[in-house]
Amino acid sequence: MSSANNNIGLKVGLGILLALFLGTGFYASKLYSEKKETEATLVKEKKQVMNDLTVMAKQYDAAIGENEIANEKLVEARERIQGLMDSLKVSQNSVNSLWRYRKKYMALQEEMNVLLEENDRLKVENELLATTLDSTQIQLAERSAFTDSLLVQNTELADVVKDAGALQTIGLKGFGVIERSSGKLIPTERARRSDKIRICYTVAKNTLADAGDKELYVQVIDPQNNVLGANNQVEFEDKVLNYSLISRFNYENRNLNICEFVAPNGDEDFEKGRYVVNVFDEKDLISTSEFTLK
Repeated sequence: MSSANNNIGLKVGLGILLALFLGTGFYASKLYSEKKETEATLVKEKKQVMNDLTVMAKQYDAAIGENEIANEKLVEARERIQGLMDSLKVSQNSVNSLWRYRKKYMALQEEMNVLLEENDRLKVENELLATTLDSTQIQLAERSAFTDSLLVQNTELADVVKDAGALQTIGLKGFGVIERSSGKLIPTERARRSDKIRICYTVAKNTLADAGDKELYVQVIDPQNNVLGANNQVEFEDKVLNYSLISRFNYENRNLNICEFVAPNGDEDFEKGRYVVNVFDEKDLISTSEFTLK
């Protein structure tokens, strides 16, 4: 009887041990599975925070790229985002760590909204200023053209016999311009920012010249002594002229303002340095000017 009881007790004990072993194994397996799921979730969340920061950085890059002179506040904010991204890459995958980065991201998001709104306001103000400046330059050019026209007429009166019927150009100017998608033109002295070179001049009033369709050859020479634009040739009796473009217009014996454009050769930017602009009436040089792109 005692031996039988001992056997029963041993079996019960073994059963309990087996149950505990199986229960412990199941619990350990469950903990391991939950740990893997948590790690996967943290990795996914970390990747999402990194993606959000990358999108924010691109928005700053776009805003900074729109300004010829970068907004210092935007540049500093962009550097803070890059620092946070670098720190996130090497951070531990923990709930506390990820929450801290989430809070920093939300704070940077609020800061970006304020900075970009301020940047848009400054951009509108700059565009209005550029428009006003362009209008002022046109008025000054018209006044200069009128004054130059009076000087030309006085010269003609003093020497009316010589080349009395020849065309005269005044106020010749060349400068770089930024061409917006809207067609708006903004003057600039920066070679890299210039989309085209704008050439403007006035064909002066001359009552002794023949009215009708006329053409003048415009030559733009870059700092490397290359002729920009079409760079075509025209031959005269004793001269070959390389020109950038031909200005064609109808002349009615009064002041006529003309503006032309010259693009860079191929896909290249304009060179930095001194540019020379010449205007020819056939083979005769009638006006010259120069300007510098930085």
